[in-house]
Amino acid sequence: MKPIIEDLLQQAVAALQQQGVLPADAQPRIQVTRTKDSSHGDFATNLAMMLAKPAGMAPRELADKITAALPAHEAIEKTDIAGPGFINFFLSADSASSVVAQILDQQDSFGHSNVGQGEKVQLEFVSANPTGPLHVGHGRGAAYGASVAALMRASGFDVDCEYYVNDAGRQMNILATSIWIRYLQEHGAGIPFPSNGYKSEAYIYDIARALKQTHGDAFVRDADAVMQNIPADEPDGGDKEAHIDALIERARELLGEDYQTVFKTGLDTIVADIRDDLEAFGVHYDNWYSEQSLADRGLIEKAVQQLQDAGHVYEKDGALWFRSTDFGDEKDRVVVRDNGQGTYFASDIAYHLDKFERGYERVINIWGADHHGYVPRVKAALKALGRDESKLDILLVQFAILYRGGERVPMSTRSGSFVTLRELREEVGNDAARFFYVMRKCEQHMDFDLDLAKSQSNDNPVYYIQYAHARVCSVLAQLKDKQLQHDMAQGNASLNLLDNSHETELISKLAAYPEVVARAAVNAEPHSLAHYLRELANLFHTYYNAHPFIVDDDALRNARLNLITATRTVIKNGLQLLGVSAPEKM
Repeated sequence: MKPIIEDLLQQAVAALQQQGVLPADAQPRIQVTRTKDSSHGDFATNLAMMLAKPAGMAPRELADKITAALPAHEAIEKTDIAGPGFINFFLSADSASSVVAQILDQQDSFGHSNVGQGEKVQLEFVSANPTGPLHVGHGRGAAYGASVAALMRASGFDVDCEYYVNDAGRQMNILATSIWIRYLQEHGAGIPFPSNGYKSEAYIYDIARALKQTHGDAFVRDADAVMQNIPADEPDGGDKEAHIDALIERARELLGEDYQTVFKTGLDTIVADIRDDLEAFGVHYDNWYSEQSLADRGLIEKAVQQLQDAGHVYEKDGALWFRSTDFGDEKDRVVVRDNGQGTYFASDIAYHLDKFERGYERVINIWGADHHGYVPRVKAALKALGRDESKLDILLVQFAILYRGGERVPMSTRSGSFVTLRELREEVGNDAARFFYVMRKCEQHMDFDLDLAKSQSNDNPVYYIQYAHARVCSVLAQLKDKQLQHDMAQGNASLNLLDNSHETELISKLAAYPEVVARAAVNAEPHSLAHYLRELANLFHTYYNAHPFIVDDDALRNARLNLITATRTVIKNGLQLLGVSAPEKM
């Protein structure tokens, strides 16, 4: 209906321009929104207020002229002018209820649009270091990213989802060394575990034991040789960073080519676990992109060279620095260390440059809120490389804080004290996890209440919404017991009988669904769809409690059955976009 009203307004503007009421060069962006209060009609526009100044008249006066110039349309019952100059549109009853027939006709595709016009978008999210299982903090980014991708695809965007595998750098070497030390301990070596290693009693030991089972004692080295001249660890009064770095170098030295076997075993095992965990959570990726591949293909060197050629790099203290302050960053950044090694930031530059060189028109990164400091430097690098940095959107997601029994659950990946995403899914189920994660704006802090997520009550929003879907299924199942048929054609022909307030409010809410989806897609705000579904479920439950659906009057019965079937369809479509199931029984 919105496009129809927008077109009518555009025709009215053109007519007023011909009459000289509006200047010929006035090209307003016509905005039509659904009203929040049904007493103000179904739709409203602020067009008169936008054009009042160029027209040289009061907004209400101009609103009168706009409404007078509107072409007649069977879907519009009347218009009125409210407040400082809003134009309200009231739809005819037949026009309003026609959305029910539309939903029943379009089924799964209802709510889809071409707002994105095929724009090629890359969406990168989660991308957690493969140093251990995903925890509940990562889960929020996973649920959010997957929902944004689904919304954008439903709205006509061409979306690719990508996971950036951080398979290079110091943290991966700490992981490999942690695994090797546990492997040596499995063979009886009395080597103390480094305080800065990955201490988990589960996955690190599991990988070490798998190495032992597959390779026997091939990677065993003399304990004295391992610890010779290694700086003291922090518990012994030393520096934990120097201690772990020395152990990494010793592992490389003593293992030689075998170091890569240990390294790759740890990497492949954890990446496979992450992939399986996300797939089971309903989060699917089109591409898993290796950070190491950037170096292997020379893309890091290429990106740094491009910055040098453009005069944006200088040498200081043996290192190469990018003049990021010239492009809005708070300080310049090192891209190549004094030892000749590229920095993590250099990899980031190369990775983002490659994203655009792969043909994406828009790039969206979903990062944890702790990465906010990286935003200006990455955008600065793109600008310095001649790219349009506005084509990169970086959305920051606050980690969820988990509560059980009113107590906050502490988490630390390095110490191994954390609740994994898999454990969360097993405890509350995928549906509750996916829905709870997207109930709030991504940048807002979130307290995840496990007790509420597991409860089967109206206070649990996902249960409340799914129950609405199941209730419709239950009503339709009762038809067979009563030896009745649902005559959908008769129901569509009798939609004019749906005239009580519960029915008109429910119909109006159903009609808003396509706009909710499009807006949620464009703004990357799945929480707005979650809130919509809760409101829709509330209207349905209220209707269910107020009126019988299986009545004696055939026409009214089928009209009401059409309405609740359309409601079921919209609930199912919306839940599907959020990665949540729509059960038929509960």
